[in-house]
Amino acid sequence: MLIRHAEAPRDAAACASVYAPYVLETAISFEEEPPTVREFERRIETTSRRFPWLVAEDGGAMIGYAYASAHHERAAYRWAADVAVYVSPDRQRRGAGLALYETLLSLLHEQGLYVACAGITLPNDASVALHEASGFEPIGVYRRIGWKLGTWHDVGWWQRELSAPGDGAPPELGRPARLEG
Repeated sequence: MLIRHAEAPRDAAACASVYAPYVLETAISFEEEPPTVREFERRIETTSRRFPWLVAEDGGAMIGYAYASAHHERAAYRWAADVAVYVSPDRQRRGAGLALYETLLSLLHEQGLYVACAGITLPNDASVALHEASGFEPIGVYRRIGWKLGTWHDVGWWQRELSAPGDGAPPELGRPARLEG
């Protein structure tokens, strides 16, 4: 398996294909319409200016992706990021999600971020297991916060410390870290 930085024109269609079943068939994503390839190009380009967006390939096929985004836009939150990972349904439980997260979290640490946060629509035992295997700990639940597929859904929040904050002001963040090679 190869993990590399996403390239908008090259990877947008594959990312859209991986993501569409989550939108159409589950409450894992709260989007109601799958984003277009053009929208994925925009998301990859915009996100990559500030955070890593990674893809996993196996045998030349893109099988999943992970990315980070701002936790909140207020300045004091700039050392925290929200993270997400999506793996093609036919490639789940084979290590791609864990490998994507290990690489993403390492890059965020190198960039100077202190905390990664992840929201998981509940119930979702597989996603909870992946996040906890990646070092995330549960911190709370938003009850009945999203309406999709004819019912209300809870969203649990998990957090992983990437670096222990010290006393005094943290250093300014660097640009998105890049994979070697």
